[in-house]
Amino acid sequence: MPCTLKPPPRLFGRARHSVRAVSGTCGAHGVTRPTTAVGRGLALGVMLAWAVGQASDSKVFDVREFGAKGDGRALDTAAIQKALDECGQAGGGVVRIPAGTYFSRPIEIHSKTTLLLEQGATLKATDDPKDYLPDNVAWEDILAGRSRGPFTNFLSGKGLTDVTITGKGTIDGSGARWWEPAEEARRKVPGYTLPRPNLIRIVGCKNLKVTGITLQNSPKFHLVPEDCEDVLIEGVTILAPAGAANTDAIDPSLSRRVKITHCLIDVGDDDVAIKSGKKMPGRECACEDISITDCVFKHGHGVSIGSETAGGVRNVTVRRCQFEGTENGIRIKTARGKGGLVENIVYEDLTMKDVVGAITITTYYPRIPATDAAQALTPQTPRFQNIRITNLKATSAKSAGVIVGLPESLVRDVTLKNVQIGAATTGLAIRNADGVRLKNVRVRAKEGPPFIVQDAQVEGLAEASKLPPGDHQ
Repeated sequence: MPCTLKPPPRLFGRARHSVRAVSGTCGAHGVTRPTTAVGRGLALGVMLAWAVGQASDSKVFDVREFGAKGDGRALDTAAIQKALDECGQAGGGVVRIPAGTYFSRPIEIHSKTTLLLEQGATLKATDDPKDYLPDNVAWEDILAGRSRGPFTNFLSGKGLTDVTITGKGTIDGSGARWWEPAEEARRKVPGYTLPRPNLIRIVGCKNLKVTGITLQNSPKFHLVPEDCEDVLIEGVTILAPAGAANTDAIDPSLSRRVKITHCLIDVGDDDVAIKSGKKMPGRECACEDISITDCVFKHGHGVSIGSETAGGVRNVTVRRCQFEGTENGIRIKTARGKGGLVENIVYEDLTMKDVVGAITITTYYPRIPATDAAQALTPQTPRFQNIRITNLKATSAKSAGVIVGLPESLVRDVTLKNVQIGAATTGLAIRNADGVRLKNVRVRAKEGPPFIVQDAQVEGLAEASKLPPGDHQ
């Protein structure tokens, strides 16, 4: 039965959040959530206060009142889903998950619903593959390559408005059982992604908020807003082991007006991956107006655009972020046959330490050939243009990076300003590019020259090559 709650007397002030390692302890990662000012804590505190305070004006559906035990042993799927369903049927409200560990099979959220995980609450997915597959598909069929599913994602929703997932609790995907066979499949076929469920996938939602919570140990991707508009992801921690295959943190797909801010991400694949795999009716670009600010990325593959860009990507800003030991830093990747327009991309005020390539802008994926001949243009030929990188300081465990277009489709209009990169191997390779501008750019390479230029027009190259390397430590 629904009830009403009064908001707690004080939820404002500086938010204090510990970062849980995948095992639930802090020491394994030795990191804390990014905090840039008291104002950021206030902002998140206000958001969480709003979520609970909303209960005073809305119906509250406490999962324990629907029979959930939260004892870490009982299967609470039916009770949680009943609370979500009654909330949706009532026209919206707050589904409250108090402290405890709640095991569940896949669940579905509805419009105008706030899912509130209170401090000490863990919503933990079951790890039996049959819980996520149709009755006529066995896990063995997936492993043998006879079927790709489809899988049901753990928390899903489609065609929604006004959905919030918030609180100081945790959603845990119980991914360990899934990762080993996924890695084995990847060893047999490099680049292969074994089908598995995602932790959260919300499709076709207007006004989606995910704030404050911890997401961890997804079987595959953690948070996928697909074909969504007006998305806020704030103060979220996302964790998975560095070797957990395909455990992307946040994948905004075919989505517009997305803000990702003050998040801590430490996973086994893309920290953020903006994906635009197909054209969307009535849109010039399927993905646009996306900002990523004030985030910390530990392990993972950095901030990526692609490899699916056929639907187009434009107006992306990445600002005031830290990359520590990620496999990539800045990464725009695609290939013939899956490319499209990528334009108006801005990177500002970034620091990178021990990344594996600070800048990767490439129209070849997964590998860049030593030589290549021009091919006929098609609607899926990659087009990269108007890219700005300003105030970047980086150290790379390998090369400084690459800016590489196609012979038939050059990367155009790329500006690097106030950029310092120290590379353990080679410098910055620039190939098949036009309108590259270097302004106060310093690259120190241990092997060879700082810039390797081939079939490219680069302004400021002579001056950049003469500049002292600077301090890259």
